[in-house]
Amino acid sequence: MKALHYILQYKIIAIIRGVKPKDVLPIVASLHEGGIKIVEITLNSEDALELISKLSSVMKNKMLIGAGTVLDVKSAKAAAKHGAQFIISPSLDINVVKFANQKKLVSIPGAFTATEIVEAHKAGADIVKVFPAPSPRYIKDLQGPLSHIRMMPTGGINLENIDQFKKAGAVAFGVGSSLINTEAQIIKESLRQLSQKANQFVEMIK
Repeated sequence: MKALHYILQYKIIAIIRGVKPKDVLPIVASLHEGGIKIVEITLNSEDALELISKLSSVMKNKMLIGAGTVLDVKSAKAAAKHGAQFIISPSLDINVVKFANQKKLVSIPGAFTATEIVEAHKAGADIVKVFPAPSPRYIKDLQGPLSHIRMMPTGGINLENIDQFKKAGAVAFGVGSSLINTEAQIIKESLRQLSQKANQFVEMIK
């Protein structure tokens, strides 16, 4: 299955930021057990590129692994070299979008206003990350005139509002701290709880 179709089918992208490298693999395994199929490693995390490479190998054919917080083409090239299958940014850099298109990677730049979202779409974005996403109503209002543009709200998505964001027209969701507690000690019980929470998110959007 192509990466874009994979994202549109499974919808939830778990954002891993600032996690100790040794803890990433057990966290990702627990997310997978809970039904999460897509993981974003932010490039401002320790050993991010090595983690993308390792996860792409270990979780091959099980999960889609990509890079987040990609701020320039140099970073996008490095992420691609290490196996990232999608490129997510907090802002719009048209050169990063073009690079992702050239390499047939899913391009998900960040934008906030209607003007920025349209510019991202024109540049070739597969999905536009609406960041920060203040409310489901904001997505609904944007979707009124811009229903032809796929939007992925990120920032503040949780179990209480993810269904509302879906009803508002979102095609995918970037989920970070409301799913993964980076302060939690990585033990059997915390991983079990993570799997349960992951499953709750998955069930909410079915």
